[in-house]
Formats: sequence, structure tokens, C-alpha cells
Amino acid sequence: MRTLIFKILLGFVMLGASRAADDSTVRPPVSKTDLLIIQRAGRILSSEAVWNRTDDRIYRPDATTFSLYTAIEKATLDVGGKFAHRDAAMQEARFAVEEIAPKKNYAHRLMDYNNDPATTFADIKHVIALTEARIVNRLKREK
Repeated sequence: MRTLIFKILLGFVMLGASRAADDSTVRPPVSKTDLLIIQRAGRILSSEAVWNRTDDRIYRPDATTFSLYTAIEKATLDVGGKFAHRDAAMQEARFAVEEIAPKKNYAHRLMDYNNDPATTFADIKHVIALTEARIVNRLKREK
């Protein structure tokens, strides 16, 4: 009986951890690495010719074009070596999109903003610049 209760409780704990890991409002602490990631993403999206405006949120290592999402994912891998969907750089980019387009209510903020027909390459670069500024400001505040 104790084993059954333990398994049930463990299941609830695991379910809660899974939900917490995908909390779209989570604000992980930022670090200098997050700043480097966003700066690298800006270099990856160096011109409109490399911008993929039909994002599917799937990073392909052999890709020659990148969406906002996949540029940040590639930059995270380049700088940090591992990627997590809710890391600080990715989350700050999501919050930047919310700040720029507060009434859009995108289901997938980075993908949907990237794919929005009204979004331009200049808009994408603006998200990156705003994300960088947000990270710099948080680094100053969180010292």
C-alpha cells in the first residue's frame, strides 16, 4: 500500500515539475551568457536573405535560413552548448514580442510574430535589440 501511495505522489510531483518546466511566464535569472546568445542571434540574422519567415520552430543544423526562434536556438547552442525552451534569452525574446505586439495574443509568440505577414525583417531586428536591452537592464538590476 505504501508503495502505491508513493508512486501516486511521485506522479503528482512529476506532473507539477513538467508543468513548471513549460511555464510561459517563467523569468529565469539572466547571465552574461544570455547577452552573448542574443548578440550571436543578431549576427546569425545578419540580413533579410537569411531570415526564414515561415518558422516551424524546428532547428536544423544544416539550415541556411533562420527564424527568430531558430536563430536564438542556434545561438544558444553556439554559445552555451545546450538548449532549453524556457531559458532566459528565449524567454526575454518572448517578453519583447509581447511588449511590441501586446494585442496580438500569439499562441507561440516567437514563431507567430516571425510568421505574421505584417512583421518585417526590421521588426525582427528590433525584437533582438529590445531583448538585448532587456537582458542588459536585468543584469544591472540583479547584481
